[in-house]
Amino acid sequence: MSAVQNWRAGPGAALRGTLAIPGDKSISHRAVMLAALADGISRIDGFLEGEDTRATAAIFATLGVRIETPSSSQRIVHGVGVDGLRAPAGALDCGNSGTGMRLLAGLLAGQTFDSVLTGDASLCKRPMRRISEPLARMGARIDTAADGRPPLRIRGGQALVGSDHGLEIASAQVKSALLLAGLYAAGDTVVREPHPTRDYTERMLSAFGVDIAFSPGHARLRGGQRLVATEVSVPADFSSAAFFLIAASIVPGSELRLLQVGLNPRRTGLLAALRAMGADIHEENASVQGGEPVADLVVRHAPLRGIEVPEALVPDMIDEFPALFIAAAFANRPTVVRGAAELRVKESDRIGVMAAGLRTLGIRVDETADGATIHPGALQGGSVDSHGDHRIAMAFAVAAQVATGQVDILDVANVATSFPGFEVLARGSGFALEHR
Repeated sequence: MSAVQNWRAGPGAALRGTLAIPGDKSISHRAVMLAALADGISRIDGFLEGEDTRATAAIFATLGVRIETPSSSQRIVHGVGVDGLRAPAGALDCGNSGTGMRLLAGLLAGQTFDSVLTGDASLCKRPMRRISEPLARMGARIDTAADGRPPLRIRGGQALVGSDHGLEIASAQVKSALLLAGLYAAGDTVVREPHPTRDYTERMLSAFGVDIAFSPGHARLRGGQRLVATEVSVPADFSSAAFFLIAASIVPGSELRLLQVGLNPRRTGLLAALRAMGADIHEENASVQGGEPVADLVVRHAPLRGIEVPEALVPDMIDEFPALFIAAAFANRPTVVRGAAELRVKESDRIGVMAAGLRTLGIRVDETADGATIHPGALQGGSVDSHGDHRIAMAFAVAAQVATGQVDILDVANVATSFPGFEVLARGSGFALEHR
């Protein structure tokens, strides 16, 4: 586990520059997984060099997959086929990655060998019954620790059967776990969601030659198919770009260009919310890379107005709420968030932790079980605890740029899980940010 690190941030100056945001974490995870299962050699460009994604790559190396790193952000994966993974000698460490653990649970449920998935202290507090229970209905055998938490002990040699899953809670991770298990199941696996979630797994399965039918909120996959190696170009991560979109929006005089950011329609709820708040964000040089829409995002400072965030946007911006809370603190009237109970069980209780941090800095926040009302005000200096949550740490680094005094942000080491190089990019664009 990473040593404890702290930041001292802000107040800062106008933000300027052209930034290359690291590759999308969700796509990087999936690219390595599917390339490992494919027949042939796949090349991945734009791979995120983060602790989470490296943990996933290390797991597949342990499972007998040869993975080369010709240069930073590149991987050459020598696929072993859907039936070629080898039994691991010990537990498989997912680090801090809930995505990695949940998707791997589905994939490993169909193997002939037993396996154990574990992770760091934060990950081992997160709920996993949401995947173990629907996988069990397909015939998987997964034992968990108390309250359905990791480690996950997965029994091999089970005969999986395709099932029709009507999910009560929309979750791209649960959907993806079921589809990956479906590769090893007899018959069709169908996943129906109450609200559409990001479709990275469906798009990438199709890119690797799998016959999969999908539309918003629905996916159907026939078991027993093989994957064919391909080349994957990973776009810049929208969740990472979000911090700079917010920063440039609230810091007077700012203008940033973020290059070739992934704009999957199931990922960009924050973009719609920010535009509803009056943000000045334009798309340029739009194209499609590997089935994923991308564009440069040009963002300039603009006065923001408080809104009631449409609940229909919530599933498409669940990872961006820490950043949105900061934007809301600088709007002209309160912003109301509802329907986001999922935030309570992320890397931290993101509603509670963001509310506590903002209150420490002088902002009134009224919490509810599934959201909050953020009342704008003058942000003061102070000390906030990120509780090891990478997105909360970066959100408060943004907030500090327009605070009236310095902000100490505690426990920021896990920023490396999703956004290695954040500090360098931030300081290069004008952030006041240093280690304390």
